[in-house]
Amino acid sequence: MKILVCISNVPDTTTKIAFTPDGKSLNKTGVQFIINPYDEWYALVRALEIKEALGAGTVTLIHVGPVENEAIIRKGLAIGADDAVRIDADPCDAYFVAEQIAAYAKDKNFDLILTGKETIDTNSSMVGGMLGEMLSVPFCSLTSKLDVNARPAEPFGRGKMITVEKDIDGGTVVLEFETPAVISCQKGMAEARIPNMRGIMAARTKPLNVIPAANPSVLTSVENYTPAEGRKAVKMIDPNNMDELVNLLHTEAKVI
Repeated sequence: MKILVCISNVPDTTTKIAFTPDGKSLNKTGVQFIINPYDEWYALVRALEIKEALGAGTVTLIHVGPVENEAIIRKGLAIGADDAVRIDADPCDAYFVAEQIAAYAKDKNFDLILTGKETIDTNSSMVGGMLGEMLSVPFCSLTSKLDVNARPAEPFGRGKMITVEKDIDGGTVVLEFETPAVISCQKGMAEARIPNMRGIMAARTKPLNVIPAANPSVLTSVENYTPAEGRKAVKMIDPNNMDELVNLLHTEAKVI
């Protein structure tokens, strides 16, 4: 069984966000980048669990980004992926990323392609759906459970059935369809793993193939990023001073 796991790099959650002077991009100076948690904790770990349960197969990482992002790819290899591919390009939007991954994956016969449900920097949740469309295979978003319907000794490949679950308002929906498929993974899919020393050492020698971007399409451009307005101080009002409360709701909050 061949599984492709898409990983992206995002700023560490403790990063203080700042933008370049022209406001068109994130100021990366001093920023620590990590694997997008949904890609690492759920997509990658579930791919490893499936491979281990079946007793065969491969888990390949794919990332669209420049050479400085290889540290996060090596971490994914340390967790347990077999090999990795880095498409050497500076990703500008979700379509660009999906287009590059689809161009690579279209003739590689992957049975499953897993993504995180979204990236935590922009909360974008588009790459998985675009991949499904570009590769003409089923796509399921926000999946919290994924099972492959095959016994360990049974070869698993294209055309086999998989079962997925996703939460909906008031319940859970269960879907079943054939591979190949694209699945976006969220909480509940797997438990996060921490790479051990053996994995870290092995990651240094695992294959990391670098390929150029394929016919890049740049469909979007950034006009300006604006920092979110910070929280304002709370204004305390004497409970007996209703006139001041009404005045502030009218003149400052502008809600009446």
